[in-house]
Amino acid sequence: MAIDAPATRPENPRFSSGPCAKIPTFALAKLADAPLGRSHRAAVGKARLKSAIEGTREILGIPEDYRIGIVPASDTGAVEMAMWSMLGARGVEMLAWESFGAGWVTDVAKQLKLDATVKTADYGEIVDLASVDFTNDVVFTWNGTTSGVRVPNGDWIADDRDGLTICDATSAAFAQDLAWDKLDVTTFSWQKVLGGEAAHGMLILSPRAVERLESYTPPWPLPKIFRLTKGGKLNEGIFVGETINTPSMLAVEDYLVALDWARSVGGLKGLIARADANTKAVVDFVEMRDWIDVLPRDPATMSNTSVCLKFTDPRIRDGATFAKAVAKRLDGEGVAFDIGAYRDAPPGLRIWCGGTVETADIQALMPWIEWAFQTEISAQADAA
Repeated sequence: MAIDAPATRPENPRFSSGPCAKIPTFALAKLADAPLGRSHRAAVGKARLKSAIEGTREILGIPEDYRIGIVPASDTGAVEMAMWSMLGARGVEMLAWESFGAGWVTDVAKQLKLDATVKTADYGEIVDLASVDFTNDVVFTWNGTTSGVRVPNGDWIADDRDGLTICDATSAAFAQDLAWDKLDVTTFSWQKVLGGEAAHGMLILSPRAVERLESYTPPWPLPKIFRLTKGGKLNEGIFVGETINTPSMLAVEDYLVALDWARSVGGLKGLIARADANTKAVVDFVEMRDWIDVLPRDPATMSNTSVCLKFTDPRIRDGATFAKAVAKRLDGEGVAFDIGAYRDAPPGLRIWCGGTVETADIQALMPWIEWAFQTEISAQADAA
């Protein structure tokens, strides 16, 4: 049976949680001033890189005594640099409630071969944060991109901790209020909440993290790309724009344009409000229907960027096949790209709700999800 499609379409169908939607005002012409064909070591290149660092500090409200560096290999590179350079000085506690956190567990246990305490939770849940032992170094993701679960705040982190906190914040930075006084190492990539181009990561160090780097030498060899110290002292150049490897000045320019746009919408508060409004549009829709639900079990830990949904209709025979078919229909109609659940997550959909997405587009998308669901249910019945 044919089901009528909605009359309104999202103007921008990009809801991917990987490389995310670019800022609404994006145009290639805005990157025309990028110093292409110039060395990043020239004055113009250094100035652009330093501006990216200073803009990050300004909008995120990062304390003045924290170092901010631009490093290679996106968020992954930044997290790996921190773990390989700092872990091993004391016990380690790894917290994981989704696939990327689980990846850091694998690296620490199998590559660094540390006897870490590992605490995990299923998709949609979070570990018992009250049980974390802060005499250890603690590694965790602030926002689980693949599970739609985030830590509710930084209150669970001890003020008088002995260990360092190493936080992968790639899908939280610029959309959630990070507790800087509780974070010793924080990482994120440009390709998430501000929709920047990939390949570059941000590494943010508290004074406690710097002290660790200058007082501890890990027992394993460090590749050049991971080395944050020279002669036992922090390599300060990394944190003023003298990058370890050659950055893309086009990508840097794109990030600078995104930072300008962030200022125009009210900075961090404005970005959080936009993400919250987008998430509310999804939740309001879901709460009125009995065939779909959010994946997180506790509303207090639900992400406002990567919103994960699951189908709950008992008529669905094969959840994975059904969810993929719905995502494929939406893609084929050109109304939603890349919204299937992450490959390791439970079957369902994942809608990016960060601030670069317009709420009107989320509101236009939701009836299309219902159309795709009903169409696929009908097709399943016809095939029975």
